[in-house]
Amino acid sequence: MTATVEEAVAAIRAGKLAVLPTDTVYGLVGSAYSPGPARKLARAKGRDEQQPIALVAADLDYLFECVPELRGRAGSIARALLPGPYTLVLSNPARRYRWLTGSRPETIGVRVPDATGPGREVLEQLGAFAATSANLAGGPDPRSLAEVPEQIRAAAAALVDGGELPGRPSTVLDFTRGEPVVLREGAAPAAEALQLVASVL
Repeated sequence: MTATVEEAVAAIRAGKLAVLPTDTVYGLVGSAYSPGPARKLARAKGRDEQQPIALVAADLDYLFECVPELRGRAGSIARALLPGPYTLVLSNPARRYRWLTGSRPETIGVRVPDATGPGREVLEQLGAFAATSANLAGGPDPRSLAEVPEQIRAAAAALVDGGELPGRPSTVLDFTRGEPVVLREGAAPAAEALQLVASVL
């Protein structure tokens, strides 16, 4: 049985997990503000807890509130590409959200989706949450709620249906290593993103 936006918000605020539509694929989501939900996300997916989880914010202003150190170069990169189908790995000098950063606490992966619909409504009410794709480790990315594996569905307290999505995960770009590194080619061409960033730096 699917959940309403309000039920999903309540579940996440209570420290539980939810499955939500994003601008790319269905995501498995939990509160970003404490370690417990991050551990639940990792367990539900069957993956190492040291693997980073993205901090997803409703808009750029809220992202900069969550990670005030995203100024200068990092801030310019974020403004150039977000909102959009990107996960950006940026410097995290204050080592915020240690439970999301995994084995690289000096960096943090951030997203601001360019989305409409119920997933967006949940995000706007919460401001930010932790999210990863609602698949098992190494499995296909779900473009519909029906494609979310049963193990993931069972771990979530709320399942929100947003119809069929594009089905390609976000493009992941790491800007913390000197030259940018493409960690995953996804919903948007990495080359276009890197060209855009180069034009503003």
